[in-house]
Amino acid sequence: MARLRPMRWWDIEPVLRLERTLFVDDAWTEGVFWSELAERATRHYLVADADEAGDDPDEEADVLGYAGLCVYGRDEAFVQTIAVAPAAQRHGLGTRLLTALIDESVARGCRQLDLEVRADNATAINLYARHGFTQIGRRRGYYQPSGADAIVMRRKSS
Repeated sequence: MARLRPMRWWDIEPVLRLERTLFVDDAWTEGVFWSELAERATRHYLVADADEAGDDPDEEADVLGYAGLCVYGRDEAFVQTIAVAPAAQRHGLGTRLLTALIDESVARGCRQLDLEVRADNATAINLYARHGFTQIGRRRGYYQPSGADAIVMRRKSS
């Protein structure tokens, strides 16, 4: 079973490889990941790795997935990204990553958690719906350069 742990700077390269495989035209850049990790007070990033190598920057871990959260003030948070390697999909890893982000947002006192998901990604939309997210909007042509629409979803904490 994959272990979840905080993302560190040495995870950026393997995360980028997975990012480029999964998101092709819409992939984040190295600079975006560096910027996100630098925002320690408002960001929470995790990686899921297949072995114990992830604690040592000299030994690259086999990254199976990653996820990130941004907390705005004290009331709301935003799922920045969730990704799972093709070979690790449909084994509950996406659920574990999402649950960890939900738990972190609740622990930080957030009353709502928002996200954007490609309108053509039915698998992800269904995952989010199973965890209490509902559609609140649509952003036309949001993902660039592909031009795909984004569905905006929200989960309210009780």
